[in-house]
Amino acid sequence: MLNTLLFDLDGTLLPMDLDEFMRAYFAHLVPRIAHVIDGQRAVREIWQATMRMIENEEPDKTNLDVLKQQFLSATGLHEDEIWPLFDRFYEEGFCELRRHTSPTPIAREICQTAIDKGYQLVIATNPIFPERAIRHRMEWAGIADIPFRLVTTLEDMHFCKPNPKYYLEILDKLDVSPFSCIMFGNDVQEDGVAGKLGMATYLVTDCLIDHGRGHFDFTHRGTLADALMFVRDLPPLT
Repeated sequence: MLNTLLFDLDGTLLPMDLDEFMRAYFAHLVPRIAHVIDGQRAVREIWQATMRMIENEEPDKTNLDVLKQQFLSATGLHEDEIWPLFDRFYEEGFCELRRHTSPTPIAREICQTAIDKGYQLVIATNPIFPERAIRHRMEWAGIADIPFRLVTTLEDMHFCKPNPKYYLEILDKLDVSPFSCIMFGNDVQEDGVAGKLGMATYLVTDCLIDHGRGHFDFTHRGTLADALMFVRDLPPLT
């Protein structure tokens, strides 16, 4: 029986153009660290460290562990030189990126409707950002106070999308069957791979992303407004 709803954040519950958002992200971050590392090199090494994190298969290392190890090794910087600057950016500067998103009240209505019906909810955003950045985006989406069972973050997760082990880790943390879950997301590959584990899937098409790397059959598809109607039609759990 369906009892767990997983939601991607960027482009799903928080509509945005991801490419525009990432350009703005680096435009705001780089000036804050430019006195420590050349801006172009910083962007390159952050991307390289992120890719290393996405490719990681070592279950004993968190995503943060992998990111730090790769970035610090590649740049030769000490953690205490650069990481406090990253932390300060997420506390003080990241919030400036809100104007590059398009929040909708539909996101909160979906979540609140599901909670009222007795379903447990997960923010299944790709955990390549620290918790503070994810909490910022939840605030922008109007869902910061929703009682999610789990929010996947850089600090707590050991795998990233589109690795199926990311979803297996969520199932393990919640102690639920994939057949009791449905994954809502806008990325054909990163969110669609959940279906390979037996989860139902819902492709949210407003900010659709398709990397062209493999095809996935989604159980459902539609706009975020359609997803709201879907959740409204779910039976209440006793």
